[in-house]
Amino acid sequence: MTIRRATPHPPWKSLVLTAVLALLALLAAPGTASAARAPGESTPVYSYAHAIRETVWVDTGLDGDGRGHPDRVAADIIRPSEPAKQGHKVPVIMDASPYYSCCGRGNDNQKKTYDAQGRPVQFPLFYDNYFVPRGYATVLVDLAGTNRSDGCVDVGGRSDVQSAKAVVDWLNGRARGYSARSGGRAVTADWSNGNTGMIGKSWDATIANGVAATGVPGLKTIVPISGISSWYDYYFQQGAPLYDSGPDGLASAVESPAAHKNCAAVQQKLVKGAPRNGDWTDLWTERDYVRGADKVRASVFLVHGMQDLNVRTKHFGQWWDALARHGVQRKIWLSQTGHVDPFDYRRTDWVRTLHQWFDHYLMGYANGIDRAPMADIERHPDSWATDARWPAAGTAAVTLHPRNGTTAGVGALGTRATPAGQSATFTDDPELGEADWAGAIDRATPAKAGFTTGPLTAPLRLSGAGTVTVTATPSTTSARLSAVLVDLGPDTIRNYAGAGEGIVTRTTTSCWGAGTTGDTGCFKDTAADTRKVGFTVFSRGWADLGHATDPQHGHPLTPGKPYTLTVQLAASDHIVPAGHRLALIVAGTDKDLIDPPASRPTLTLDLPRTTARLPLTGGAPALARATAGSPTAGHLVRPAAGIAPPALLSRLP
Repeated sequence: MTIRRATPHPPWKSLVLTAVLALLALLAAPGTASAARAPGESTPVYSYAHAIRETVWVDTGLDGDGRGHPDRVAADIIRPSEPAKQGHKVPVIMDASPYYSCCGRGNDNQKKTYDAQGRPVQFPLFYDNYFVPRGYATVLVDLAGTNRSDGCVDVGGRSDVQSAKAVVDWLNGRARGYSARSGGRAVTADWSNGNTGMIGKSWDATIANGVAATGVPGLKTIVPISGISSWYDYYFQQGAPLYDSGPDGLASAVESPAAHKNCAAVQQKLVKGAPRNGDWTDLWTERDYVRGADKVRASVFLVHGMQDLNVRTKHFGQWWDALARHGVQRKIWLSQTGHVDPFDYRRTDWVRTLHQWFDHYLMGYANGIDRAPMADIERHPDSWATDARWPAAGTAAVTLHPRNGTTAGVGALGTRATPAGQSATFTDDPELGEADWAGAIDRATPAKAGFTTGPLTAPLRLSGAGTVTVTATPSTTSARLSAVLVDLGPDTIRNYAGAGEGIVTRTTTSCWGAGTTGDTGCFKDTAADTRKVGFTVFSRGWADLGHATDPQHGHPLTPGKPYTLTVQLAASDHIVPAGHRLALIVAGTDKDLIDPPASRPTLTLDLPRTTARLPLTGGAPALARATAGSPTAGHLVRPAAGIAPPALLSRLP
């Protein structure tokens, strides 16, 4: 990897450089994808300074803003000029986003910029700088209702997805494009070979998931970074509200002035279709991409932070499992960060790996990336391990039972069945959360029920998503449940609750690809933000007890009546080291992560009917080895502090 600062060339050097690059391009000609291509990689043989920069407005076939004609979405394009002159077609890297004018992309918060004639100048992120000289086009699409596009923002619905799908169709000759937002001449993508890869973080990644779930031909791969797989699960988990707002607020934050004026009807549909009671509606069905996993034709390179408390890790877990069931070619990176792009925590390896991925799936290079280990997992800050598959080979679900310990209010966790008649009681305290519960794990406190193994005699790995089934009797007509898994022991981890969610931004910059004055290809450097902790919460799940009898519709609880509910724990991959303890905590409101119920209930757990089913690598034998000879959990030294979730979570995915 060559890192250099991009600077404009003097005019005479540019002419010489152009001639040399044109000759190299004739020899290399990496513009036509072929499955039989020899091993190697695309190289920067094309001029970035002389690349073609243009905007095409693509018909979506929808009329979201009700103006009587199809909405057109703006696709800003940068592509090398030489291949078209040589009769070569090029593949496309696409990022469809609502953020190009309102909020910016990447750690540098870059926005699109244009010259006096409206031609694109700055393309946010490094994809254009790095890949255009290597024979790719980069296409950045404004979702309907944002920046220079017509239509309305519908937050993951038909309009959002069609904004990007229509562009994939246009690149493959199946949709209409024009040179102007209204009117203009027809424009075809005669320079494109049709092979498209979608990439993006957060909402952008979500759109990649949604387009892939349509099965659109020509979409060869997607690279979703911290993406949503079901919009219901962005706002709720099993009926428990995760945010005090809905998709209408999100639409208002990103829509253009024209959309704000013309899209009141769409806003009302978002309000009515997403009630704050946690019930499932048709609006959520339309925005559940997991249901479309059977249609996915594209390969998937999935990236997520295991401490992402914005787009929480349930999203990648359920999407990954659905893709696996349907045999989709896939790869995964899991970091210790929060909601962070891998360009900002593992930059060199990320660019190299992404280059190989696109070269293989869009250009047809036989570089072996499809046979490389499936998973990269960050074990410690900047320290990574690989696995041939994920979840890890040999992982099996093992049932653990909570029971009362030798000290009142301090429970034990193990494989032995819980004796009949045991119970644990806690009272919801909305002012406390997972860090408070874990910090008091060895003391009886009124707001939680905690259960731990003894210190492990061998490491224990949890890989995937588990569940916690509880039978709870409430004292009031409403109640929320939280279940968390905790590694009790000292460690140094990324500070995922910090301002950078695990990274710090430096004042220096480095350049990744070619550049111009208006788009330098240079970005601020970053480093790991770390913190020493006494415990780590590594998997979480939440639910509304009122949805126990009907998962799609909540009902008032009957005080004194027991309810059984299985709480889905979010996917993770964590190794509890020897000498540490594994803890399960069941409590009420998890402060700053879910909203509290209308009442303040006391809940009594029927412990013989409460279990945790966890994905342990090595299965039951591994658990037996890790707990063999371990002393019984009891009153131990109170753990040092952990990391509490930030008080103000982002409301923008």
